[in-house]
Amino acid sequence: MSTLPSFPAADEAPLDTCLRLRDIAPVVEVEFPGGVPAYLALTHDAVREILAGDNRTFLRDPKHWPALHDGTIPEDWPLRAIVQGGHLATKDGGDHRRLRGLVAKAFTPARVQALEPRVRRIVEGLLDEVAAAGDGVDLVPAFTEALPMWVICELFGVPAGERSRMRAWTAALLAHTTPPEEAFATQHALQAYLHELVERKKRAPGDDLTSGLVEARDEHGGLTTDELVGVLWLMLVAGHETTVHLLGHAIVALHQNPGQLALAKAEDRWDDVVEETLRYRHSVMMTSFRFTAEDVTVAGVRIPKGQAVGVVYQASGLDPAEHGESADRFDITRERGARLVFGHGPRYCIGASLARLEGRLALSALYRRLPDLALAIDPGDIPYSPSFFTIGPLSLPVTFGAARP
Repeated sequence: MSTLPSFPAADEAPLDTCLRLRDIAPVVEVEFPGGVPAYLALTHDAVREILAGDNRTFLRDPKHWPALHDGTIPEDWPLRAIVQGGHLATKDGGDHRRLRGLVAKAFTPARVQALEPRVRRIVEGLLDEVAAAGDGVDLVPAFTEALPMWVICELFGVPAGERSRMRAWTAALLAHTTPPEEAFATQHALQAYLHELVERKKRAPGDDLTSGLVEARDEHGGLTTDELVGVLWLMLVAGHETTVHLLGHAIVALHQNPGQLALAKAEDRWDDVVEETLRYRHSVMMTSFRFTAEDVTVAGVRIPKGQAVGVVYQASGLDPAEHGESADRFDITRERGARLVFGHGPRYCIGASLARLEGRLALSALYRRLPDLALAIDPGDIPYSPSFFTIGPLSLPVTFGAARP
């Protein structure tokens, strides 16, 4: 009988569980679904230490987790579909640097800045539809999901008619409630789709990043087809899912803190809203696992070689040791300090500037177009995604108040 605390715990929000565990130690060993033990890093300092050790003491290739291969962890463990995804996030060292370098060219500050007019048009078009739908419209499918999905799919040349499938596959893969057979079928379907997309772009290239990566594969031998598909997997899944929840968390926090909303409107502080939302309710509850390359001590806690560790961004963002006694308060005037919202070290988020751009443009336009926007649901009744990887509101019905759009 295991004596490890369960994660996620029954009848408790994952964030509440993590805050409770953080009071025990900066790094705590827990039991994941299926009876699988792994560690959670819960404080700002522990998280920073681990991120700084990426590609050295902490590796992402699942071959470094013996329990995954020696029969300890069941073959049908549903999280295998994510852990063994064969995507950019499971590469280490030189392979990781090479693949990241190919993708990073697409996300330079200048290139992201050039996307601003297009993102503005998408935002305004979606808000036209939101306004036409009237009171009771659910902002999640209509706006917070639609915007990041459209932007990332346009960037990578995924046709409009195929984007809803991408969203459904992502939700199924990241949910810890997805049955094993469905998780594996979903991963297989997504991989097959991405292989087919690569073939399409080879036959008929377009002005999109997938076509550019196909060219890098064919002309420069810069990557293999499997590596190319792995890059697309991460970019398309992580490239929209996290921004979906960033927008949702921001809308909830602003509803609950009307003084902060008034300040953001009066002083055009939407950049600050984005940064504080990322600290206060990070979209990434926990990263996929890193594996210890050697015995290591993190924030005074010893972790043996060959163990899995999840970095808990949500709990570290609320760490009073880093953010003061008001860490659990949403405050857009807060000093920024040494934030880890887009990571740190060699795996710093490639899409950080794009996420910031989308967040700023989406929220400023939403509250300009609908100044009396209010939730039509009690915040305590909002359903959240059943995932401890990424987490955010699944439904945000709203009213427009006195000022008609």
